[in-house]
Amino acid sequence: MFPIHRPRRLRKTETIRRMLRETSLFPDNFIYPLFVTFGKGIKKEISSMPGCFQESVDEVVKNAKEVYSLGIPSVLLFGIPEHKDETGSSAYDEHGVVQDAVRAIKGAIPELYVITDVCMCEYTSHGHCGLVKDGEVQNDPTLELLSKEAVSHARAGVDMVAPSDMMDGRVEAIRFALDEEGFSEVPIMSYAAKYASAFYGPFREAAESAPQFGDRRSYQMDPANRREALKEAALDIEEGADIIMIKPALAYLDIISDVKDAFDVPVAAYNVSGEYSLVKAAGKLGWIDEKRIMMEILTSIKRAGADLILTYFAKEAAKILRK
Repeated sequence: MFPIHRPRRLRKTETIRRMLRETSLFPDNFIYPLFVTFGKGIKKEISSMPGCFQESVDEVVKNAKEVYSLGIPSVLLFGIPEHKDETGSSAYDEHGVVQDAVRAIKGAIPELYVITDVCMCEYTSHGHCGLVKDGEVQNDPTLELLSKEAVSHARAGVDMVAPSDMMDGRVEAIRFALDEEGFSEVPIMSYAAKYASAFYGPFREAAESAPQFGDRRSYQMDPANRREALKEAALDIEEGADIIMIKPALAYLDIISDVKDAFDVPVAAYNVSGEYSLVKAAGKLGWIDEKRIMMEILTSIKRAGADLILTYFAKEAAKILRK
């Protein structure tokens, strides 16, 4: 007896598959991370992240122009300062590398939406995300520095700030500081559920932010925890976050889905360095179809519920999607 239901009828051609596709990717979904460093004429490839670079401000502007030309609407800036100290003072220097990059990019491509990472790990000599006393990261004193950093980015003309430190109460502290300084229109994209993940390895080379002692498990989330992510997201929304981010993305698709179902706010997901580098390494060895794997991963993140995807694949994926 022949089956009554034949789902294959609606898979027969590319046209019908495209017509009925439930999840679609667009360049508008992407945010492209950039690493800005001091100096001039610097474009240094990150060995563990092929195709990604540490770039001086002048080179970052060139890269940002390419990003915008591909239809990608936004970039996320990370800074690699010339000077690091115990308090991460370069993070809130009015003429720090990120602040200078914001001014340069907005001057050259005003339509490009510029987001800045707000954290201390790239700027502290110890590599932790806040002030350290007796070997412990101090929560409340760190909030003041994060707020100063966010305000300095706003003064430079940033469109959005994205705190990634995972200190308790940092969204409220930053929101209050921005409002007090007249930047109430600057939104906050919070790294709400940021897990203590091994997938960050290549990033620590890119941002030169590896901790000099211990690790970040006392403030980043336990990868085994699911319900806790909803608590973190709820707290950040209550404190004033405009967008909630999940990081990493690929190993945490269930968390993206949970947060999307639970809250009526935009959800972002960070397709992090390790997820990117694994694909690049396997592609180089000829073990996988790199482009197909890339698109499958990005589609899975969107399908899980992410409205925005921060990804080092953004330029490559945009070129495919624009064909």
